[in-house]
Amino acid sequence: MKKILVPFCLFLVTLAYSQDDLLKSLDSTQTEESYSTATFKALQLVTLQTTKMPAKKEFYFVVSHRFGTVKDGFDSFFGLDNATTKLGGIYGVTDWLAVSLSRHTLNKMYETGLKYRVARQNDNFPLDIVGYSVADINTFLEKDQYPGLEFKHRMTYVQQVLLSRKISEKFSLELVPSFIHKNLYNPDIERDNQFSFGGGGRYKITKRLSVNLEYMHNFDKPDFYKNPLSVGLDVETGGHVFQLIFTNSQSMSESGYLTNASGDWGKGDFFFGFNLYRVF
Repeated sequence: MKKILVPFCLFLVTLAYSQDDLLKSLDSTQTEESYSTATFKALQLVTLQTTKMPAKKEFYFVVSHRFGTVKDGFDSFFGLDNATTKLGGIYGVTDWLAVSLSRHTLNKMYETGLKYRVARQNDNFPLDIVGYSVADINTFLEKDQYPGLEFKHRMTYVQQVLLSRKISEKFSLELVPSFIHKNLYNPDIERDNQFSFGGGGRYKITKRLSVNLEYMHNFDKPDFYKNPLSVGLDVETGGHVFQLIFTNSQSMSESGYLTNASGDWGKGDFFFGFNLYRVF
């Protein structure tokens, strides 16, 4: 892991110091028009978060579904019989800080998050940089299964750094290093601390339609889990963005899809679903 983290950190440092008069530009007053806009139209790429932030006092209502695997065909009506649901809300406290709360039917999971902007892409700085901090509470666990179960054992934490760049009017890229910590885990098959790295991109096809692709490599996963690979389609319709999704991970929580992706694309084992964001 050190062999990966060190070059990555050196890359960020080199990139930052390569910008002419960076400190001078940070001290100057920037207008809103000087920043890159519409790098992503949705708050999620497919399953990953994007660097898009809610505006101050904006509220997003989120409805997401992931159906069961399509490989079982008509036995489960291509996964429709085994749907899981996520309901949540996201509120822009300021233009640079947002809070979120959601509930997932899979593992009866509650998820809270903070999303905060660190830097924005403009003529003097090459990237949007956003931090994303998540805490998950698994309420599915029972003391009958885990006699010594305490509240702290239900907790899982995720920390991500979202780094994106708008390459052109049609094409945007994002890199996402992630750190996951589980308070309850099976040491025979996994680690309490896991690191993943990957990202994805968005390509705009028409004014209201784009195709998205993402991949994350988990360096600490057991062999029977897969690295999450997802493809999606963004459809802009008035006050909301509708996302159609195909992915090899049924979980919609950050910790779930990063560490427990089970589908094998090569065997037709993947999940269909959607994300719906409505802004108020």
